[in-house]
Amino acid sequence: MAEKKATAKKATETKAAAAKKTTTVKKAAAKSVLAVNAENAGFKAGDVYQALAAAEKALTVKEIAKAAKISEEETLLGLGWLFKEGKLANDGEKVTLA
Repeated sequence: MAEKKATAKKATETKAAAAKKTTTVKKAAAKSVLAVNAENAGFKAGDVYQALAAAEKALTVKEIAKAAKISEEETLLGLGWLFKEGKLANDGEKVTLA
């Protein structure tokens, strides 16, 4: 009889744990889609350039994204454009205007 009680108790604990897991599921935030084209890349490059010019010092990608109020992906797109044009210099993990 003790065996049945222990099994029933274990099954109840398992169900409670499963219920607890399902109630703590978080919804993923909706991601915006980044359109990669020449026009968008040019605009993001402008945002990055303006953020770096206003800061007047070397910034990390995260700092540039925050200053320009764009995502880190958009920041990288703009940085790529500006690096290709030779307008940037990097100092370790930070980027500054050339």
